[in-house]
Amino acid sequence: MHTVVVGATGVTASDVLAVARAGARIELSEEAVAALAAARGIVDALAAKPDPVYGVSTGFGALATRHISPGLRAQLQRNIVRSHAAGMGPRVEREVVRALMFLRLKTVCSGHTGVRPEVAQTMADVLNAGITPVVHEYGSLGCSGDLAPLSHCALTLMGEGDAEGPDGTVRPAGELLAEHGITPVELREKEGLALLNGTDGMLGMLVMALADLDTLYKSADITAALTLEALLGTDRVLAPELHAIRPHPGQAASAANMAAVLKGSGLTGHHQDDAPRVQDAYSVRCAPQVAGAGRDTMAHAGLVAERELAAAVDNPVVLPDGRVESNGNFHGAPVAYVLDFLAVAVADLGSIAERRTDRLLDKNRSHGLPPFLADDAGVDSGLMIAQYTQAALVGELKRLAVPASADSIPSSAMQEDHVSMGWSAARKLRTAVDNLTRVIAVELYAATRAIQLREGLTPAPASQAVIDAVRAAGVEGPGPDRFLAPDLAAADAFVRAGHLVAAAETVTGPLR
Repeated sequence: MHTVVVGATGVTASDVLAVARAGARIELSEEAVAALAAARGIVDALAAKPDPVYGVSTGFGALATRHISPGLRAQLQRNIVRSHAAGMGPRVEREVVRALMFLRLKTVCSGHTGVRPEVAQTMADVLNAGITPVVHEYGSLGCSGDLAPLSHCALTLMGEGDAEGPDGTVRPAGELLAEHGITPVELREKEGLALLNGTDGMLGMLVMALADLDTLYKSADITAALTLEALLGTDRVLAPELHAIRPHPGQAASAANMAAVLKGSGLTGHHQDDAPRVQDAYSVRCAPQVAGAGRDTMAHAGLVAERELAAAVDNPVVLPDGRVESNGNFHGAPVAYVLDFLAVAVADLGSIAERRTDRLLDKNRSHGLPPFLADDAGVDSGLMIAQYTQAALVGELKRLAVPASADSIPSSAMQEDHVSMGWSAARKLRTAVDNLTRVIAVELYAATRAIQLREGLTPAPASQAVIDAVRAAGVEGPGPDRFLAPDLAAADAFVRAGHLVAAAETVTGPLR
């Protein structure tokens, strides 16, 4: 099994994906253990002094003015975890919780939090045992960290609350820890606060969304190319010299992908022969511009994620010179903005894909294809309602594009009077990515059927490879009406698993 070694200088996106999705094991580097011990020494020294230090010998948030005596500090740390584990609603996905815990461990190992090495090791042990704390949908405002979600994780470290075992059964966390030989932690000064105060949930969901969107944007380039081919459109608009004079890198990449898929097609450009059209519609002709802008948005979001993966997000933080200083680095705005930006791009990519599908189904705009790609129009309805479903998904994508980060609800008696709503932005982006997959699947279903209805014309080799692969995956081709939902589900699974990209790449080589 792959092992991820956590040091003191951050982790990579591939590390997050390996732990969250592939169950990679975690080890702490000697550098991280040394950084943990050094920072803890600073916290212990401050705890022994009579002067109050926020998070070490005081209350939290709006209650920070109270000095806490040494005899009550362990209770204070337990209490903050218990009281902040106040989430509600459905459980979030296992991969999200694993990413959340792993990224908190990343910050703990930076040596800026003051957490003892044994607490960090327990976090790694819980992840390695396949124990997943029960974390709920609601509870984070994305400002002073993802407080409620992280608190539910910290509760598991204490042997309290519920968690899911490696067999998928939810049980008391204490029982699961005992079965795996893990001793619950007894939190000391600052440790409870340090386990809760980070943007780890929203960052983990950003990293996973970017990985999913990398596949989906390639998939959308492929389906756009298939639709262009099915509509007998021209691939001359994909020429690299046209995109070089508007030098957006994402646009050039999308155009290159479409051109690679269409290479050798016997369908493209036929409308120039009898000149019924001068230009293709925007949804076809401008596909690289729209998908390319989304790709550039992803590049910006990836840069933000990279910076956050190298960051130590906590309050207060332990500095190398021995100071323990309060700060605002826990605010989720940098991550929340790009999560919302991606949701806008996802909605637009879904929207243009739906317009292409509708064009394939409209006999007045499909240039010779049967109405709704039906076998016997009138007797058969063809893909009419598949487009309804796609349109409903796009409508939902547009609603999900409304930014969460433009909202703020003050909390903690107005101490936390401006919050990022980054967790909410991340949750709705996950839904948007899920729905975009379905939207692309419907275009794939329609475009492959339409190409096969162009009798006497030979599709591009890459297109044929896609058609062969999707038919082998159980997605039926042209014919009389049948129960459509299973076909759409199979197309969805085909796109979701990356098989669409893989099929095209057997001919094109790696797409960009």
